[in-house]
Amino acid sequence: MKKQKFAKIQEVLTEMAESGGAAGGNCLIFRHGEECCYYEAGYADLEKRIPIKRDTIFRLYSMTKPMTAVGAMLLVQDGKLDLLAPVSRFLPSFGNPQVSENGKLRPALREIQVRDLLNMTSGCSYNGDANQTEVETTSLIEEIKSRMDGENPLTTREIAERLGKIPLAFDPGTTFRYGMSADILGAVIEVVSGKRLGEFLKERIFEPLGMVDTGFFVPPEKQSRLAQTYEQQKDGLHLYTGCHLGISSRMEREPAYEAGGAGLVTTVDDWLKFCRMLLNKGTLDGVRILTEPMVDFLAEGVITEEQRKGMRSWEELAGYSYGNLMRKLTEPEHAATLGSYGEYGWDGWLGPYMSVAPGKDLIILVMEQLTGAGTSTYTRRIRNIVYSEI
Repeated sequence: MKKQKFAKIQEVLTEMAESGGAAGGNCLIFRHGEECCYYEAGYADLEKRIPIKRDTIFRLYSMTKPMTAVGAMLLVQDGKLDLLAPVSRFLPSFGNPQVSENGKLRPALREIQVRDLLNMTSGCSYNGDANQTEVETTSLIEEIKSRMDGENPLTTREIAERLGKIPLAFDPGTTFRYGMSADILGAVIEVVSGKRLGEFLKERIFEPLGMVDTGFFVPPEKQSRLAQTYEQQKDGLHLYTGCHLGISSRMEREPAYEAGGAGLVTTVDDWLKFCRMLLNKGTLDGVRILTEPMVDFLAEGVITEEQRKGMRSWEELAGYSYGNLMRKLTEPEHAATLGSYGEYGWDGWLGPYMSVAPGKDLIILVMEQLTGAGTSTYTRRIRNIVYSEI
């Protein structure tokens, strides 16, 4: 009966696959301690006609960010990381930051703090050509890609140190700007923990939760389960083999650059374990990852109203605030879909999507691999189906 309530989700996924909205995808709904439904449609590999399955491995891109935030919370919980600490304490190149303003450089009003990385208020950006920050970040990302398969690839920490030398787009703490902050935070985690980011996350989160298919690359024995990535062109879907943001498309080997903002892969069941841990206030199946107060801090912290002005052009985030590398629904009446006050999560460039809603005891997961998908129209339609039935 529970599955029948959500049967329209199958129709949405089938339409997505058959119309070329994506090659395929899956969806899992979890509520009140049990799985309500799981659906799948389409192909993980169109050329080989390999269907999407429950164990299909997906690239997360920006849905990596919530995991990196939890990694940082572990260090805060351990008393090893102060959120007001200047990033230059861990990565010296971030000392004496400069702001690019009206074509000139001036000293920033203050240094970037760790909390700025968690809130996207650092002044760092992604690639682009709108200002000096974006132009120099673009150049660095191109260098990452050009060196990634060579003898001297740039590492997580080296990339962060290079980002520290790029002028900021604005004074830290003054507004929101989506960018490389989580990747810098990954390097901070490395410095504080004394371990590579992937090793730290594996020891503290992946292994304790039994997330056996989550990591920064896909080993040979699992490559057949990795979904292909596609892009939409005028004549339909085409295979995408680029290395967006310096992340290898094939994920075939352990990378030098473990991107805290974009580098993970996972399955829908692995990511469900992560979300269940959050929904359960830090614990899953007798294993505690975070304390309850730490989960509350992670889930409830949001940027100020002044900082939030930087989000207002992001149409799909209407009604949401942001904090700790996740969206937080603070004004359901202004959102573009049905929702629950206090729900949180994020999505990724290729379309993976997570939502944890404590007020409804609910988890929504959607996985797909289409360039530029983010929170797609299909995901929004699925949300509306779910919230109409609970």
